[in-house]
Amino acid sequence: MTVLVGYVPSPLGEAALRAAIEQARFRGEPVLVVNTSRGDAYADPRLAPEPVLERVARELTAAGVPHTVRQFVRGRDTAEEIEEIVEAQDVSLVVIGIRHRTPVGKLIMGSTAQEILLRVPCPVLAVKAA
Repeated sequence: MTVLVGYVPSPLGEAALRAAIEQARFRGEPVLVVNTSRGDAYADPRLAPEPVLERVARELTAAGVPHTVRQFVRGRDTAEEIEEIVEAQDVSLVVIGIRHRTPVGKLIMGSTAQEILLRVPCPVLAVKAA
């Protein structure tokens, strides 16, 4: 089994990473860090640069947690990517960062977190940034 964390280079992503490390230690499982983007924007703030992904890997190593870091830019949304990975691998838990949005904001812009919660068949841990 594996703990999958949906990582973005932001306080939300850092909170999700910390929670994933805690869960992986508790469960005795490795962590799969997934960073994804559709690739449809010239500069996507959700796409982590290589130095950030290297830092994430170092942090997981320092925590003593076996891990894999993967980045996808395949024209698909984050919920689709995570759903496919969960279905293809033995994922016990998905960890994501969430932020507060108004009901109108969710209606107009949608919610990646909500899509993940509705799509994946395993438990999802949603954490907020401090």
